[in-house]
Amino acid sequence: MQYVETSLRGRGLVKGRAEGEAVVSHHPISFLGGVDPETGTILEREHELEGFNVKGKILVFPCGKGSTVGSYTLFAMAKKGTKPAGIVNIRTEPIIAAGCVLAKIPLIDMLEANPVEVISTGDFVVMDADKGILLVRHPST
Repeated sequence: MQYVETSLRGRGLVKGRAEGEAVVSHHPISFLGGVDPETGTILEREHELEGFNVKGKILVFPCGKGSTVGSYTLFAMAKKGTKPAGIVNIRTEPIIAAGCVLAKIPLIDMLEANPVEVISTGDFVVMDADKGILLVRHPST
């Protein structure tokens, strides 16, 4: 299979490096009540990712939503070993930023292209949040 690689620059908010399979949502995610910290599975009813597991994945979504307790849900996921490997947002709000700091999850936002349009679920993503660089590998069509 042939692959196409796309490199994107953005703002690295929480430093670190991560790589893995992308799980992409076009809708905001609430970690409090919307994600099971015991398993890493999206629970929110009628969310496009309902039933998906984010453990060890690069989670791509526009922004967070909901309670500030969502930050602590990300922290709990880190303690239980169910956290995403990295998070990519269109624009990060304080709940996700604080959660990523607490959980030590690399975080990039404000990319030069909309990540939910450029990245698809199943693509392989390499994040370097130290430099704000994202490398996306997707199958060529």
